[in-house]
Amino acid sequence: MPTKKINQTQEIIGKVFHDSELAFGLKEFEGVDLEKVLEITEEEKNRFYVKDLKSGKEKFVWDNVKHTGKPEEIVRQLWLYKLNSVYKYPLERMDTEKSIHFGREIHAKAADIVVYKKDKITPFIIVEVKSPTEKKGIDQLKTYLNAEGAEIGFWSNGMSHVILYRPYPKEFDDTLPDLPSADQTIDDLLEAKKTYYEYTTTKESLKDIIETMEELVLANAGVDVFTEVFKLIYAKLYDEQEAKINRADHEVYFRKYRDPAKTYAVINELFKKAIEKWPGTFYKQENINLSQEHLSVVVGELERARLFGSDLSIIDEAFEYLIPEVAKGKKGQYFTPRHVIAMAVKMLNPRRDEYVIDPAAGSGGFLISAMYWVRDNYLNSSDEAMKEYAKEYIWGIDFAEEISKTSRALMLIAGDGRSHMFKLNSLDPREWQGEDGQLLDARAKLKTRLAEFDNPADNSENQKTFRYFNFDVLLTNPPFAGEIKDQGILRQYFFGKKKGKLVNKVERHILFIERTLDMLRPGGRMAAVLPQGVLNNTNMEYVREYLLDKAQILAVVGLHGNTFKPHTGTKTSVLFLKKWEKDEKPLPDYPIFMAVSKKAGKDNSGDYVYRKDRNGNYVHDAKGRKVLDHDLDEIADEFVKFAKEQKLDF
Repeated sequence: MPTKKINQTQEIIGKVFHDSELAFGLKEFEGVDLEKVLEITEEEKNRFYVKDLKSGKEKFVWDNVKHTGKPEEIVRQLWLYKLNSVYKYPLERMDTEKSIHFGREIHAKAADIVVYKKDKITPFIIVEVKSPTEKKGIDQLKTYLNAEGAEIGFWSNGMSHVILYRPYPKEFDDTLPDLPSADQTIDDLLEAKKTYYEYTTTKESLKDIIETMEELVLANAGVDVFTEVFKLIYAKLYDEQEAKINRADHEVYFRKYRDPAKTYAVINELFKKAIEKWPGTFYKQENINLSQEHLSVVVGELERARLFGSDLSIIDEAFEYLIPEVAKGKKGQYFTPRHVIAMAVKMLNPRRDEYVIDPAAGSGGFLISAMYWVRDNYLNSSDEAMKEYAKEYIWGIDFAEEISKTSRALMLIAGDGRSHMFKLNSLDPREWQGEDGQLLDARAKLKTRLAEFDNPADNSENQKTFRYFNFDVLLTNPPFAGEIKDQGILRQYFFGKKKGKLVNKVERHILFIERTLDMLRPGGRMAAVLPQGVLNNTNMEYVREYLLDKAQILAVVGLHGNTFKPHTGTKTSVLFLKKWEKDEKPLPDYPIFMAVSKKAGKDNSGDYVYRKDRNGNYVHDAKGRKVLDHDLDEIADEFVKFAKEQKLDF
């Protein structure tokens, strides 16, 4: 049948990429006019083709009957366009579907795009394109470089890319921050200055970048991957802030240089200056422990991402991936899924003049969510106002070294709320004593939030013990596993005694229940993730009686069993409380909001499950991100209605 020109390019692309985020924003090709670049035709009924920019031939992309297609062909055509229009390589210096030779043999698979040097004979860049659902094929790309003697390998799935540099005849040992343009040498590219505004906020998954760094060198570098990557992120944050604010030309120094020794010297110096600017996360004598060659590779990957101003979920996901399993699972401490956090924050509704604390802060998820809630609901969505709010009202404590580092970095990125993030053991204020500079600073700041009593003796005692605080809102997911046997700790708690005598041991989360209530002012509100047994088991009745005596139970939300998988299958609930006012007597009877989540947003393996529309396509939010399939938003909305009906005062 005759060729039929298709004007609805976006519509066809949406079908080709029906199961990927690419249909909602070709991130590698933002700003490209798809209607002009991609000539899509219907060569035969219900079969669609795109015109190859190099050969002019029609390439199959979609079958409207079988609902199958080749998204990688769209990616290839767009890269042909970008290599030609952005990097200025003439089409006559490019080939598509070129067979790869291994000695006398011809490899069965052809390279998607080959860019030649000016002689139009010698391969310079080999491009391998994939569907957005495919994993990186770095090893395959390396074999192509070796076989053809090309210097640069380029892999892309349309969402992100990897660049390999192989200075032939040497083996692969390097990466590049970008492709050189047709009028640039590799040396030109590596020595060219970069400015802060040349880098856009990272849309590519930082987790994917780190996984690429691991695949390239980190997994075999003989270093603690979390610590070394964290050092680099710290150095990059410092460099970005300096480039934006304090350098007249806005030049960034965190980048790959031609000489690996220079790369190491520059990046390590940035790390040292970051330690000076933001003390308390690393020791002054620490250095980057990666070798010069390994550092050169990973900097090439990381430099193109801009962290400040990025979507925090991208950074958060990367840190969750980085935290070692031992740190996540030890003592029952796990990252709280962000949709659980969002529900809790919405239900408690922290306001602009309220002090918020998490005494088991982890990566700072509750606190960051509270910051954004206040920004969007009480500060006219102003980031600057949020930063000022965070400096005063956001407080967090955590005992784990790696996790406390993470929360500080996330606070830096989110809005500089790190001034009240402390590495301390919330359950044992005895450990807060000492003359160490960090402890002195923590004590001085925490004293400003201590509760005040009419009795001077009580005030004096509280100044020593740090037992009672006056925070307005508390959000937390305390560690579940483990028992406290230390008699010195147990002596500090009501739950540490029975009939006036010290008990032998108490589960950690039980002590946290008492500790968190002591941190709230009268009338303060809290949400805590707890094992369901605390609320259900008959042997926990004494805990429930304590809660009823100290606070009004606002709500109990039972979470789905998959919520904390794959880390744990423990059944959990979120308990919402409002501490009784100073002279308020506990009510004998009152309504409590109760709900049970039926959709966790995760499957039985702990993998995230995303919502789909009637046609089986993923639902995306305004930022192009897939929407988790859970029901906690609906539960939060119902609680808000309940609170208004009951005239709850917050």
